[in-house]
Amino acid sequence: MALMIPPVKLKWLEHLNGSWITDDSESISTREGVSVLYSKLLTNKEVVVLPQQVLCLKGPQLPDFERESLSSDEQEHYLDALLGSQMALAKMVCSDSPFASALRKRLLVLQRIFFALSNKYHDKGKVKQQQHSPDNNSGSSDLHSVSERPRSSTDALIEMGVRTGLSLLFALLRQSWMMPPPPGPGGLNLCNDVIHTAMDVVSSLPPLSLANESKIPPMGLDCLTQVTAFLKGVTMPNSGADVLGRRLASELLLGLAAQRGSLRYLLEWVEMALVASAVVSTMEKMKACLLNQEGLIGYDCFMNILMQMRRSLGSSADRSQWREPTRTSDGLCSLYEAALCLFEEVCRMASDYSRSCASPDSLQTGEAPMLSETCEVYVWGSNSSHQLVEGTQEKILQPKLAPSFADAQTIEAGQYCTFVISSDGSVRACGKGSYGRLGLGDSNNQSSLKKLTFEPHRAIKKVTSSKGSDGHTLAFTTEGEVFSWGDGDYGKLGHGNSSTQKYPKLIQGPLQGKVVVCVSAGYRHSAAVSEDGELYTWGEGDFGRLGHGDSNSRNIPTLVKDISNVGEVSCGSSHTIALSKDGRTVWSFGGGDNGKLGHGDTNRVYKPKVVEALQGMFIRKVCAGSQSSLALTSTGQVYAWGCGACLGCGSSEATALRPKLIEELTATRVVDLAIGDSHCLALSHDNEVYAWGNNSMGQCGQGNSTGPITKPKKVVGLDGVVIQQISAGTSHSLAWTALPRDRQVVAWHRHWEHHKLPETLPVDCCPITWLWLWPGSGHQYPRATGPVPSGTFFFRLMDSSVPDEIQEAVIETLSVGATMLLPPLRERMELLHSLLPQGPDRWESLSKGQRMQLDIILTSLQDHTHVASLLGFSCPRGPEALASSCGLDPSYGAPGTNPDTHLAEILMKTLLRNLGFYTDQAFGELEKNSDKLLQGTSSSDSSQPAHLHELLCSLQKQLLAYCHINCVTENSSSVALLHKHLQLLLPHATDIFSRSATLLQESSWNGSIREKLRGVIYVSAAGSMLCQIVNSLLLLPVSVARPLLSYLLDLLPPLDCLNRLLPAATPLEDQELQWPLHGEEIEL
Repeated sequence: MALMIPPVKLKWLEHLNGSWITDDSESISTREGVSVLYSKLLTNKEVVVLPQQVLCLKGPQLPDFERESLSSDEQEHYLDALLGSQMALAKMVCSDSPFASALRKRLLVLQRIFFALSNKYHDKGKVKQQQHSPDNNSGSSDLHSVSERPRSSTDALIEMGVRTGLSLLFALLRQSWMMPPPPGPGGLNLCNDVIHTAMDVVSSLPPLSLANESKIPPMGLDCLTQVTAFLKGVTMPNSGADVLGRRLASELLLGLAAQRGSLRYLLEWVEMALVASAVVSTMEKMKACLLNQEGLIGYDCFMNILMQMRRSLGSSADRSQWREPTRTSDGLCSLYEAALCLFEEVCRMASDYSRSCASPDSLQTGEAPMLSETCEVYVWGSNSSHQLVEGTQEKILQPKLAPSFADAQTIEAGQYCTFVISSDGSVRACGKGSYGRLGLGDSNNQSSLKKLTFEPHRAIKKVTSSKGSDGHTLAFTTEGEVFSWGDGDYGKLGHGNSSTQKYPKLIQGPLQGKVVVCVSAGYRHSAAVSEDGELYTWGEGDFGRLGHGDSNSRNIPTLVKDISNVGEVSCGSSHTIALSKDGRTVWSFGGGDNGKLGHGDTNRVYKPKVVEALQGMFIRKVCAGSQSSLALTSTGQVYAWGCGACLGCGSSEATALRPKLIEELTATRVVDLAIGDSHCLALSHDNEVYAWGNNSMGQCGQGNSTGPITKPKKVVGLDGVVIQQISAGTSHSLAWTALPRDRQVVAWHRHWEHHKLPETLPVDCCPITWLWLWPGSGHQYPRATGPVPSGTFFFRLMDSSVPDEIQEAVIETLSVGATMLLPPLRERMELLHSLLPQGPDRWESLSKGQRMQLDIILTSLQDHTHVASLLGFSCPRGPEALASSCGLDPSYGAPGTNPDTHLAEILMKTLLRNLGFYTDQAFGELEKNSDKLLQGTSSSDSSQPAHLHELLCSLQKQLLAYCHINCVTENSSSVALLHKHLQLLLPHATDIFSRSATLLQESSWNGSIREKLRGVIYVSAAGSMLCQIVNSLLLLPVSVARPLLSYLLDLLPPLDCLNRLLPAATPLEDQELQWPLHGEEIEL
């Protein structure tokens, strides 16, 4: 008798889907990573091991061969029975080997990830729970069990009527232009008559009737999109329309843009007008066009819309200064002049908006509009050391108004202590005073706020206090000097010793004469950033947290030589994160445990290393906590990496080795972040506070101390309070209403959707760009022979010969609103295909503007929702999603249809080809230097962009998830896409393994080559993503995998040859061979 492999019961829990979606291919490709994920399944009881069944090993009953004579058929029968029994025994033994055990774990983890992806992002993948639940052991699954969104026959008929009606109308209008004009003066043809009628309807509507898109049904938005696209085409000189038709189309487009009330549509009209009027390049041509009424628009029509905007804005500007286009004798005006007048109006809107905002400079000079004369401060969380200045030391479970903090301008929450900076630059402190962390001259706890003394006297701009260890504090003045006090172990105070400092003391040495603009106090180290972009670190150097290339501690500020142009720094428990001035580069270094550095591994990093997953984004702020890190983008999205509840993904056990978007906050525009030891705060554009993470002391403000809070939740009790700033301590939190000094905020709004202005067009960019466009400035709009895709204007300016101030303004514009300038999904795909290098050249062949645009597009496509839409597995939801995907075919991803995979096929082929270019380049460098000892790492400019690998992995993962969950057949379009992709990827992987084996054979003595080769293979198509693919094929029907068998067999010989050359192969092989001899316990 023997024990069989233990059976298991599977039960996926939907509320944990978010934490499984974040797991990447690197986690699944190693046995260690799979073991961690499998333990997570067991801990959450999504996998339950059932009692083991007993297997009878008794062989077949055999006759007495000595006494009985058997025929040849009988002998053959008994021989087959014996062989069958031995095969069953061998199968049972081998299936319990370490390899088979790891394989079963990996397949269960893949099943769980696929279920999470499909359940959350695939419309056609949400199978009825009772029919496709993992604990249902029936092998069959009906495709018709997929739940679809209910859709009545009436809705379908209406949609069909609207779509066909629009198509018919557009066809008739085009045909009408091909016919000769009607006889008689003033006669309108059919097309012009229809557009003129539409103009009358739009003009009769109240202002901003189409502004609230959430109230417009999706079909209405779709119609607006189609009509707008048609009218844009009509305005072009080569559209076939007559002059009057082109003019009426321009006027109707402007009317629709004004009614929709968004800056996006006004700028699209400006761009259309500039392109349509490109034929007017000289004054001589202008005169000829005036005679033919080319490139003109109705003066009254334009001025009515412009005046309507001015009235709705209540502009206080002197009307005599308003520029107006020149009116012709026929009542027309130049389309070019009209576009620039409209753009000037946008500039005025931006200027008016800026006066309703508080900027850092205006706050310091006292010119900013104040929301209120007094500051309201709300506190919650631990009050064990009176850090919240409340009489009792009991924890406060929800925000409580704290009058003691009323005159606060800035507040810093530290380790059981709190610092308050008043508007005059004075500092007061309360809470735990051990090791002199309060700076009051002793180590006593302080139950009320007490003022600190700075010698020499200085006005303090900002304070930062550590969230862990023994407590120390830094502060920098308005002149850029730095003070420090508290525990001095490891030299973290920067005074050249390890002494405790109980009063604030000015840091001299390398910082003397430097103007410091940012400081951060970590648990055992400190950092400062100077005005000229230099980063200084000091304190404990273990794990490389100081970024100097070693583990040595420093007791004075020491320049980090490997990076420059730094704008911000944040110190965590054992790691450091730095952000460049322009927000386009994030570096991290130090302890990499739990992935908190964001590099895709858990390795220590001793020098600043770029976080590749954040390339292409504009980052506004970075935060380093105990075991996690955060980044805030210019568009208000929050990314997290590391481990624990601070990831905000729905699980306190989750780990993210690379930055992952916190999806719970995607519908919220976040303007500020704060992180304590293990909890996080986020402030929204609407002045709401969200919290997540450890809540044992009520620091998340939910009215209880249960938890942790694994997804961001709105802090209770702050409704109606205009919160402007937040701070998170070790276990307490604060939020207050004083305007911040380090970011611009909106003080009040007007109609005409002023709140959209900072998201799309910074104030300083409007007048600069307008001056560049206006005739007589010496510049002209870059002429084009045809329509320019929406949103490319600013990217083209990056490559134009324009003054430096315009370049800077454009960069600022793109840093704030680049994602809103992205074209629809289909146009984005076509643009991406044209931008990605088609040959083995690096990204250096692209211009600055092209590379920036490519970065942003690749980043935008990494969103799981976009990937699912791209593959045709889901439809956009809501008006915003519809607008972002309006370039798709009407049936794209519709329920009941086969997914349209054409766009995905092109993208996957292009991504794989580009990955191949980088892999080939890396192999070339290794082969060229195989006879040399390589030192250091390759330069960052030759390494492949992380977005390429991440996006291709995401596409593959969702494709495999769809095929697995829906039990697709070999005739499915998704299977066809999978086959086409793998028929390219597998031969490429075969070539990589062959070249790798050859390289190792030729340089077996060179250990540095082997180490670098590992890195090349791991990020190539033959690395972690191949491991995921090959294992996932075991989950698909045999009919799906069979056509790929020949490619897989071709892969085996070079893979086997490579494995035999690797040092880890022999121990693993010995482990497999020795396992049956040791009789180890069976483990799944």
